[in-house]
Amino acid sequence: MKTSLSILYLFLILSFASCEDKESSSKNTLESGSTKEEVTKKTSKIDSLKAKYSKKEAKATKDEKETDDRFPIPQEQLIPFLTAYGKENPENHIRIITSFGNIEVKLYHDTPLHRANFIMLVKKDYFNNTFFHRVAPGFVIQGGNSDNIATPRKRSQIGDYLIPSEFKAGHKHTYGAFSAAKYSEQNVSKASSPFEFFIVMDKNGTPHLNNDHTVFGRVTKGMDVAEKIAKVKTGQSEWPIDNVEMDIEIID
Repeated sequence: MKTSLSILYLFLILSFASCEDKESSSKNTLESGSTKEEVTKKTSKIDSLKAKYSKKEAKATKDEKETDDRFPIPQEQLIPFLTAYGKENPENHIRIITSFGNIEVKLYHDTPLHRANFIMLVKKDYFNNTFFHRVAPGFVIQGGNSDNIATPRKRSQIGDYLIPSEFKAGHKHTYGAFSAAKYSEQNVSKASSPFEFFIVMDKNGTPHLNNDHTVFGRVTKGMDVAEKIAKVKTGQSEWPIDNVEMDIEIID
């Protein structure tokens, strides 16, 4: 009889302890977790956000594709393309960033094709990681090319075209003039290269370049930086021994 009571007493203790664990477990779940309804609401909200951002990403991809459909630019479409682009993108102040310091340039609105082309290239990040690849002390420093494989690839994606000269604006090759390079071979119209530019470093100017290259801007700040670049050591073809890399950004 005594043994039976002990067993019964032990059974009651175990049953009571089991009920406490279940009650405690349930309480902890409500305090630190979520109910089934709350979980369902959270899941629905996350799904809604995913759908929202998926639509945004899809639209961004579509817009990017539509923009890229304009490239490469064919020569016959260049003037209407740059004319329209210039109206949509009126910026004309840029900053050339180098390890020697920054050079700020104002682009002229009365050379609209050259200005629009340059702003377009900056916005497409063409110039980033290109170099001042030609340094001729007392004459010019020229930029916009590199020996990186990315540069010709970018050029082919943008287009194989030349920009018609804009000499009528009348800008001269004075000290600090910002001018367009050009290909001399089979270029009787003196059209400009879309990708390369130079800064005049001759303090007396380079008048023999007038009406041969299009001046489409001028340095407004940082000619001291340009002078430092003009003093770097060069090898063959006036290419600096140590690359003078650049990034270009739009100021306004």
